[in-house]
Amino acid sequence: MRFCWPRILFALTVVALGTLSALSACGQKGELYLPEDRESPAETVED
Repeated sequence: MRFCWPRILFALTVVALGTLSALSACGQKGELYLPEDRESPAETVED
C-alpha cells in the first residue's frame, strides 16, 4: 500500500488551520452582548 503524500499533507493542513482558527478566537475581549439602543445622534441635535 502506497501513501498519497499530497492527500496526507492536505489533510494535515486542513486540521492545522482549523485548530489555529479555533484557538485564535480564545481570549477575545469586548462586549459579549449587544448594547442597548440609545438615542441616535440625529435625534439629539437641537435646532
